[in-house]
Amino acid sequence: MSRKLILFPLFIVVGFVFYYSWLPDPSFKNESYLPKWLLDWSNDYYNLRTALPFIAFGYLLETYSQKKTLYKMDVNRNLIFIQNLGVAAIVAFIAECGQFLIKDRNPDLMDIYFGIIGSLIGALVHNLFNKIRLKNAK
Repeated sequence: MSRKLILFPLFIVVGFVFYYSWLPDPSFKNESYLPKWLLDWSNDYYNLRTALPFIAFGYLLETYSQKKTLYKMDVNRNLIFIQNLGVAAIVAFIAECGQFLIKDRNPDLMDIYFGIIGSLIGALVHNLFNKIRLKNAK
């Protein structure tokens, strides 16, 4: 899969993060296309719902970084991992700062933490799958 093909779903996930973060009603009750069980779950686990799209974001960001550095000789994977967590933190921070401009929304610092944790989980899952794939290829 090329880097450009990875960028498209990466931007889609970021778009979803911004869209749901900047809705005027944080309970999502005006989002009629979402199933009721999902709305109930997201209102019960308010901060955890922030982590879910960031799991996909972390996974895709790690995939993009791997494709970007595929043919480079001396790549510091730990530095790239930390940079990806920084990018996830910036996206979560922008999403939360945008809530200052919305009348009925209040930014929550815990959402930034949950975004970083979700991205961390996504990156770790990517690296785990990559190690399993490489182990089975040998």
